[in-house]
Amino acid sequence: MLMQRIEPAREPTRPARRIRRGAVAMLLRCFTALLGGYALTAAVATLVARLLPIERVEATVWAMVPSFLLYAVVALWCFHEPRALRAATWVWGSALVVGLTLWLLGVRT
Repeated sequence: MLMQRIEPAREPTRPARRIRRGAVAMLLRCFTALLGGYALTAAVATLVARLLPIERVEATVWAMVPSFLLYAVVALWCFHEPRALRAATWVWGSALVVGLTLWLLGVRT
């Protein structure tokens, strides 16, 4: 007992704050579902309205009606897909392809 070493009391250390991989993947999914889904849905609705052979106002309405369902399906699929990067690639890539197609078609006169 006399030879026992007495160590000074240590303060409890705080664990280092690190962003977990799962949190980054969830953030990517949320960003893709909300913004990417909106971008894809808006581009598809615009393309459908552009290609319908009816008046512009009616074509816009007919393209907007299924766009709400498309947006919900894309958002749900982003969270259902096992790989977040695959979902992001498909959603953002599809939005880019449809957007480029719209750009190449030009304005409807």
